[in-house]
Amino acid sequence: MNKSRTILITGGCGFIGTSLIAELLAKKQFNNIRILDNFQEGTPADLEEITQYEISTAENCHMHAGIVLVEGDIRDSETTRLCCRDVDCIVHLAANTGVPPSVKNPRMDMESNVIGTFNMLEAARHNNVSKFVFASSGAPAGTVEPPIHEELPPHPVSPYGASKLAGEGYCSAYYQTFGVSTVCLRFGNVYGPRSKKKSSVVAKFIRQALAGEACYIYGDGSQTRDFIYIDDLIKAIELAITKDIGGETFQIASGRERTVDEVADVIRGIIKSHGKEIIIKYDQPRLGDVKRNFSDTSKAKQILGWKTSMDLERGIALTVDYFLGEDRSR
Repeated sequence: MNKSRTILITGGCGFIGTSLIAELLAKKQFNNIRILDNFQEGTPADLEEITQYEISTAENCHMHAGIVLVEGDIRDSETTRLCCRDVDCIVHLAANTGVPPSVKNPRMDMESNVIGTFNMLEAARHNNVSKFVFASSGAPAGTVEPPIHEELPPHPVSPYGASKLAGEGYCSAYYQTFGVSTVCLRFGNVYGPRSKKKSSVVAKFIRQALAGEACYIYGDGSQTRDFIYIDDLIKAIELAITKDIGGETFQIASGRERTVDEVADVIRGIIKSHGKEIIIKYDQPRLGDVKRNFSDTSKAKQILGWKTSMDLERGIALTVDYFLGEDRSR
């Protein structure tokens, strides 16, 4: 890849963003990495853990080479337009993430995930950005008989699923109408090192168990999800960046159905080997959650040449090691 190329990563200070940046730096895939973040989740301190960077404004960021951090919000169309100047590729990770926040505040979810994504696509169009990778989710599918695949008619249950579906729709439209090479990646439940601030099952349970707090399962524990290790996810993003494709959507997950109880048991065994205990309690199911969710990833294997390599038990063990390292560093 031409090292003079510039990539913009929205939400780049977060769990997935910092993991992607670390991999891009290791492989020297881009000489210029521009990061747009409002610091609601990830912070400059999180970015500092992996690299040095220069702080800039949206107005001036195109004048800087190397790694540049801009504080700004994707809901502001002028900020997004300015940040996309002289950019070759956008990886759009910034979003309101997760079902519960979208149920609590559906307007905020819509503004972040629909208006924010629209602003980024408009900025890509006006700045002639050639590739746009959109972080989506299995949530647009809603209540369907899994495995979820890309051709299933979507029936989102939560506002979060609806907002991500809208983002996918705009990505399709901007490819078909304006020629922006969009790729939508429907992430499974991502876990792994650097997930210290995530509120999803694996990170939350590990964090709570190490703190001696009870871990709550919402429902009877038989609900299923598809868990994907961060390194496998980053490989999919890299392939979406480099492959000459557009207007496509891919399920990016392990392709294996796991119950929440099953995952809690794996965490229990690994935590116990470190001399800790996990306390599991059950509560009422949450609004917007689906009962079953796992993916058919055959399209990603066929077109992207992608497949997972990390098994759940090993991945969770590495994640626990990371959290224990975080504890020791404090």
